[in-house]
Amino acid sequence: MPEQTHDFGQYGAEGVKGSDLVARRLDDLADFIATPITTSRGLTARLHYLTKSPRKLQAARTAGLTVTDRTLKAWLAGTQHPTKANLERIETAYRTVRRHNIARHLIKRLNSSGGTRVEIHPLNQAQVQTPHQRVIEYRRVNVRHWENIVSAWATGDLRALDDIWTTDVLPDLGSQWGQYEYVSNIGFAA
Repeated sequence: MPEQTHDFGQYGAEGVKGSDLVARRLDDLADFIATPITTSRGLTARLHYLTKSPRKLQAARTAGLTVTDRTLKAWLAGTQHPTKANLERIETAYRTVRRHNIARHLIKRLNSSGGTRVEIHPLNQAQVQTPHQRVIEYRRVNVRHWENIVSAWATGDLRALDDIWTTDVLPDLGSQWGQYEYVSNIGFAA
């Protein structure tokens, strides 16, 4: 059953939804441009990525970058600077297009050799009084099918990602899978 943990943190336990940590790890694997968009170099790199081909430019427009071609050229030339709202739109469009472009490659890498081993580190119970602490151990699970997980991440649908994580992956941990809905860390490589 998803959402096994109704009152998480009631006794002082600390952790994050596992699906949120999976999304963060996939973001790390996507290898986004590290230079901040507020710098000239970071802005130019993102704009070059978004305008490299007509297909990418159309995807950027679909993702919310709705400025004219003339404005884009001025930004690339450095004669104009985007407003704060446009910087946010550029960053959102860049991340959306990048996720979409890398999703197929990530699925292939994560599914290769029979799946990817995922390490799940239990939640932090340091602040929980002893009578309320549970014995939760470090676990590993081999995720064999990443298609739905990566597709939900690529579209930014965190609710679907959470549903997939809690109904398709966590039950493989056995009868205590509900204890791993909130965790301190999730690790995997591709």
